[in-house]
Amino acid sequence: MRFTYNDYLLLPEDKRYEILDGDLYVAAAPNTKHQRASRNLEMALFQHVSKNRLGEVLDAPYDVLLSEENVVQPDIIFVRKERIGIIGEMNLQGAPDLVIEILSEGTRGKDLEVKKKIYARYGIPEYWIVDPEAATAEVLLWSELGYVTAGTYGKSDSLSSPLLPEFKLSLTEVFQE
Repeated sequence: MRFTYNDYLLLPEDKRYEILDGDLYVAAAPNTKHQRASRNLEMALFQHVSKNRLGEVLDAPYDVLLSEENVVQPDIIFVRKERIGIIGEMNLQGAPDLVIEILSEGTRGKDLEVKKKIYARYGIPEYWIVDPEAATAEVLLWSELGYVTAGTYGKSDSLSSPLLPEFKLSLTEVFQE
């Protein structure tokens, strides 16, 4: 059975669901390290985007409809102000400009393989993979051949983004306890 967005809308709201290529996935609640990294990263990104009026930053749980059979809930997304019209009342309809996934034990394989391929298929320009356990972040850029690494950063490094060239973030701040 292949799930669609209409099926998704009928699911109980007690869990976090995603549909990836028609398959239904249920995600467990993230652990504390994940939540701290998510909060710290989102706050820094939100402050930069807001101060410079670059667009909008949103976080999970929030539905991103890439297609009827691909409904994702990335940890953090960014949409440039020129494309703000894809943000609807209930969800985002289309590909955001930046997707950030923060790895956890239950989502690692899905984020690194399944979702990465889906994000590439829909041409999401930039994909950050943040690993709180390893205290690393990888910035990937979309190309017609798939994602290529623009930078891999450790806890003592500052993350930079080709999409947001003035944004620099010390990962010490992201991974602080």
